Amino acid sequence: MFQKKHRIAFISVDGDPAVEIGQEEAGGQNVYVRQVGYALAQQGWQVDMFTRRSSPEQAAIVQHSSNCRTIRLKAGPAEFIGRDNLFDYLPEFIEEFQQFQQREGFWYSLIHSNYWLSSWVGMELKKLQPLIQVHTYHSLGAVKYRSISDVPLIATQRLAVEQACLETVDRVVATSPQEQKDMQILVSAKGQIEMIPCGTDIDKFGGIQRSAAREKLGIAQDAKMVLYVGRFDRRKGIETLVRAIAKSSLRGEANLQLVIGGGSRPGQSDGIERDRIASIVAELGLEDCTTFSGRLDDNILPFYYAAADVCVVPSHYEPFGLVTIEAMASKTPVVASNVGGLQFTVVPEITGLLAPPKDEVAFAAAIDRILLNPAWRDQLGEAARQRTEIAFSWYSVASRLTQLYTHLLAQTAPTPKSRPRIAA
Repeated sequence: MFQKKHRIAFISVDGDPAVEIGQEEAGGQNVYVRQVGYALAQQGWQVDMFTRRSSPEQAAIVQHSSNCRTIRLKAGPAEFIGRDNLFDYLPEFIEEFQQFQQREGFWYSLIHSNYWLSSWVGMELKKLQPLIQVHTYHSLGAVKYRSISDVPLIATQRLAVEQACLETVDRVVATSPQEQKDMQILVSAKGQIEMIPCGTDIDKFGGIQRSAAREKLGIAQDAKMVLYVGRFDRRKGIETLVRAIAKSSLRGEANLQLVIGGGSRPGQSDGIERDRIASIVAELGLEDCTTFSGRLDDNILPFYYAAADVCVVPSHYEPFGLVTIEAMASKTPVVASNVGGLQFTVVPEITGLLAPPKDEVAFAAAIDRILLNPAWRDQLGEAARQRTEIAFSWYSVASRLTQLYTHLLAQTAPTPKSRPRIAA
């Protein structure tokens, strides 16, 4: 068994676990790091979660509990910088990380990196000090770049780093069988992979009745409510959902309601995408039945999930899709794209339905099937809740990671007190 409060470092350069979810580029990765960190801390680990400082107002250290904290390091100017433009600032992040270790007088023997940028940080640190590296991708460039037309300049660098990571780190964590298959086919046949899914807070979701949620939110009890939760990003497929609602057989009925939940910042990429979606809503004559609810914080989000008849996840690609299991934990069936990890979390005809990505006709048909059959909707919702309780609690995720970390630490046994070589 692991030593009580053995220190581990989560590295999530671009995904601040202490930031408000729903801000630009703040989504599933941020939630994963934060919730896994919390759960591991509850199981006895000392968890330090490292990210970059993106605003001068941000605290350098956020103490979440006695043995779980977020540590913000300098990596470029203290302002928002998109993921595709962060790579050149990573050497500074490494220097800051090492200086932090020197001040603490402790050298981490295990790091868990998140997203490709952090994998590069971890691999560089391994050249400077003895440590074990576990990595979670959160998304694969090899998959993402297949679904977009405007491939960024950083793509070649990202693909090379992702391949090197898979082939060299101590263990890569795949969050679904589909993601593991994508790694082996599209990235490299080499590498040590372990499948450990993402999780959700099964206590926070699922305890609110639909009628009570609707009363709180001011939504009519007889409404047919379709919910989207997530960032405003073209890859999230919100346009597909809006056009599907326009094709719904229930269109024109007074009680059809589409709620689009997610924050955006004017002038930024998410704000531009929100404006684009709003213009499509207006063009299709859906303004009377569409609500942009804005960012949904942790206090109000469970009510939206509980109020909905169906939650739609129309992403072009998702390695896992946390929104899916949050909705399922809330006893709300899901209609999702038949891609990536969504094929793992949603069991067709049991917990929801799958449709081809970007296929508004198929999405309309799937949404209508659930909206037109309330008894089946409730049956799907109950099965969805059962599936999350069994397979997707953060406690179970942390327990499996604990087993993995303990195995790797016992197997490799690096010396934490060995002084690292300081980066030049």
